[in-house]
Amino acid sequence: MNVVILAAGMGKRMQSALPKVLHPLAGKPLLSHVVDTARSLSTSGQASNICVIYGHGGEQVPTAIAADDLRFAKQEPQLGTGHAVAQAGPVLDDAVPTLVLYGDVPLTTAASLQRLIAAAGTDKLAILTAEMSDPTGLGRMVRENGKIVRIVEQKDASEAERAITEINTGILIAPTAKLKQWLSTLSNNNAQGEYYLTDIVARAVADGVPVVSAQPDAIWETLGVNSKVQLAELERVHQSNIAKALLEQGVTLMDPARIDVRGSLVCGRDVTIDVGCVFEGKVTLEDGVRIGANCVLSNAHIAAGAVIKPFCHIEEASVGAASQIGPYARLRPGTTLAEDVHIGNFVEVKNSQIAAHSKANHLAYIGDATIGSRVNIGAGTITCNYDGANKFRTIIEDDAFIGSDSQLVAPVRVGKGATLGAGTTLTKDAPEGKLTVSRAKQITIENWQRPVKVKK
Repeated sequence: MNVVILAAGMGKRMQSALPKVLHPLAGKPLLSHVVDTARSLSTSGQASNICVIYGHGGEQVPTAIAADDLRFAKQEPQLGTGHAVAQAGPVLDDAVPTLVLYGDVPLTTAASLQRLIAAAGTDKLAILTAEMSDPTGLGRMVRENGKIVRIVEQKDASEAERAITEINTGILIAPTAKLKQWLSTLSNNNAQGEYYLTDIVARAVADGVPVVSAQPDAIWETLGVNSKVQLAELERVHQSNIAKALLEQGVTLMDPARIDVRGSLVCGRDVTIDVGCVFEGKVTLEDGVRIGANCVLSNAHIAAGAVIKPFCHIEEASVGAASQIGPYARLRPGTTLAEDVHIGNFVEVKNSQIAAHSKANHLAYIGDATIGSRVNIGAGTITCNYDGANKFRTIIEDDAFIGSDSQLVAPVRVGKGATLGAGTTLTKDAPEGKLTVSRAKQITIENWQRPVKVKK
C-alpha cells in the first residue's frame, strides 16, 4: 500500500517560525505521530511506500523526520490538497491502493485505518467520515439514496448542504491508477481557487467506482491542529488516553489529569505515580515502584520496590531495587545505582556507579565515580572530577566512610574500610582501614576583639 502524508501547510495561526507539523505533541512532532501510525500498518504487510509532501519551512520537515523508509516530495507553490497529493504521483505504485493522511491530524488510530482499508478493498474509493453536531467549516458528505455522490466544502455549500452533519475527515484510500487519473482532471474553479482532493469523489461516481465510508472509533481521531489552542486540547486528549490505559493496567495514578507521558512508559504491578510527573523517552517502572509528586524521568529504569520521592530529576540513569531517591535529587546520564542505595535531598550524581547499600543522604556531588558497597558519603562531599580541561575518576571502595564537607580531588582512591575525617581535602589515595584527615590545626586567639562599625 502507498501512504501519502500531507505536511506542506504553513500553519499561520500557530504564530511560529516552526512548520506546523513539527510542533510537538507528547514530546514528538505531530508529523511523527502520523508516520508512526502509517508504519504500524506494515505489520500486516500493507504499508510499503510512505511519501511525505512538504512545502513551508523548506527542508526543516524532511530533515527533522528523515528515515530510510520515507520518501519526500515538495509542493511549491501550495495549490490545495489535490495538488499536494499529485506531487507524490511519480513514487506511487499503481498496483496497490493509496492511503492519504494528514501531518497535522496526529491521533488517528491504526484500528480505524484498518477498518477504512477493509472497506475500500482493491477497487473502491473509501473515505473516513464522522458525525459532528457542529460541522461548521468542514466539508459535508452529500449522499443520494444513501450513497456518497460528492463532498462540498463549507464555502461552496448551499444552505441545505450546510445542514448536513456527516463530515469529511480528509482521510481516504483509493485505487492508485484511478487516483492519478482523477487528480489530473481537477479544476480550481471554487471559492478558494484551489485544487480540492475532495473533488475526486464526483470523478469516482462518474467512472462507476463505488464510493464507501468508514467511521473512526472516536471523534478525536479526526481532529487536526491549526492553533496552539487546538494543540493544547489534543495534548490533553492524548494524555487522558494514556492515563486511562495505565489505570486499566493496574497503575495507581493519584490524579489521571496530572501526568504527562512523552515517550513510552512501561509499568509493572502495583506502581504508584503521584501528581505532576513527566516521563520522557523510554521509562520502565518495575513492580512496586512509587514515584512522588513533580518528578521528571527521562530514559530511566527504576527497579522493583524503589521509591522516588518528590521533585527528583532522573535522566538516562538506572535505579536499583529497593533504593530511595530524593526528595530534590538529580541523577544525570551514566548513573547506575545497585539495590538499596539511598540518594538524599540535594544530591547530584553523574556518570557514576554506586554499589548496594551505599548512601549519600545530603547535599553532595558525585561525578565520574565508582563507589563500592556500604559506603557512607557525608553531607557537603564533592568529587572534584574536572580540572578545567579533563575529567578524572574517583574510586571509593567497600565500607568506606567519607566525612562531611570533604573534597576528593580526582584521580584518587579511597581504600576499603577507610575513613576520611570531616573537612578533608583528599589529593592522594587514602589507605584502606585507616583514618585520613586533611585540615588546618584549630587554634583560639586570646584577647581578640571583633571589629565594630565606626560611627560617622
